[in-house]
Amino acid sequence: MALVAVGVALALWATGVLTLPEAFAGFGDPTVLFIASLFVVSEALDATGVTAWLAFAATAGSLLTLTGTPVNIVVSEAAVAAGGREFGFFEFALAGIPLVVCTVVIVALGGGRLLPSRSADRLSDLAPDPREHAQTLRDSYDVDLDTARLFSVREGVAEVLVAPRSRLIGRTVSVGMTTRDENLVILAVRRGDDDGPNASRGTGVAGALVLQAGDAVLVQGPWAALTRYAQSPDVIAVTPPQTLQRAVPWGRGAKRAIGILAVMVVLLATGLVPAPVAGLLAAGALVLTGVLTVPQTYRSISWTTVILIAGMIPLSSAFVSTGAADVFAAAVLRVIGSGSPQVALLVLCLLTMVLGQFISNVATVLVVIPIAVAISQTLGVSVQPFMMALTVAGAAAFLTPVATPVNLMVMQPGGYRFGDYGKLGLPLMVVYLAVAVLYVPLIWPF
Repeated sequence: MALVAVGVALALWATGVLTLPEAFAGFGDPTVLFIASLFVVSEALDATGVTAWLAFAATAGSLLTLTGTPVNIVVSEAAVAAGGREFGFFEFALAGIPLVVCTVVIVALGGGRLLPSRSADRLSDLAPDPREHAQTLRDSYDVDLDTARLFSVREGVAEVLVAPRSRLIGRTVSVGMTTRDENLVILAVRRGDDDGPNASRGTGVAGALVLQAGDAVLVQGPWAALTRYAQSPDVIAVTPPQTLQRAVPWGRGAKRAIGILAVMVVLLATGLVPAPVAGLLAAGALVLTGVLTVPQTYRSISWTTVILIAGMIPLSSAFVSTGAADVFAAAVLRVIGSGSPQVALLVLCLLTMVLGQFISNVATVLVVIPIAVAISQTLGVSVQPFMMALTVAGAAAFLTPVATPVNLMVMQPGGYRFGDYGKLGLPLMVVYLAVAVLYVPLIWPF
């Protein structure tokens, strides 16, 4: 997607449609900076154990606030550019709350009947439940520690294997010793080739053990020290400490992250500062208060999304500057007539929903926005219902696993196949279409 987006910008310059500054203006667009900062805020909430995901429900919930999805931010800015007004921070909830309720009802009542029950071929790197993981470690090493002692806000436990050609090979270790560099406490050790009758439980070594490649060691200590230890070339982490730390509810820095999020929401809701400024202030505060490190902030940003939006913004602008949007709008109006803006809204929503199943919903909305603006101006009606309807239609990306990153994220853990998404997604799309075409104009009149 990123390559296509950059290719679009280059093609607009190469064909003379836009100048070079215009073709790459999207990379300096405030909307892009705002979206990038939101990835940092989201990472802080996730890393401190505040949040967890679900697929279709997550999509529905994204329609509750301005910052729920990049599409919301894009349509709000587009409404202002078209002569309308920006949407309020919580204004999206007027459409989002009914959709959340409908989504929960349909998934709860129809999910078990419409979706197959399969086992995942391979689980993705999801955070394990602390209680289940603690029980697994107790069974494997026969350590008598409760879950709260194994996994807390400040400390955790990591299971590592001695790597081939490790400097640890040949060293004698025993329970209660500490590691040399990170000062981690060794809770248990286990011979790697132990396949005897007690291999399923109680295989920890009670006395001293001369380490060899493949031996397992259970160490305990502060999360930062565990992370550094697991990244050493001498050991191989069975489960990365960062993944385990995310599973601890309300972990280190959670209160700071919530407080910074609350301040950002107040700034956005009151309009005291522009949205990009509020987002960047929040991202900076998360680093300054130690919730995230600078490398974490860079890793948290979905650069594919940022480049996609930055590359597609010039295409959206070119649709307007070249008159292409007017041509498309005129073609639509010739087919449906110029009497009913609701019919035009239906056509645009169907177009958005179809395209959104195969390409990014952000890219789809950026392409359809100038056409919707041109139609609203031709019909002499408000642009607000068109922009909100595009938000709803853009969120209805339920038919394919490639429609949104969230859909793809749950494919392996759920054991789903390509065709499974449509079984539950099609009823949801019908509901979303009805909300976009029938309900939205009642709240945001033409």
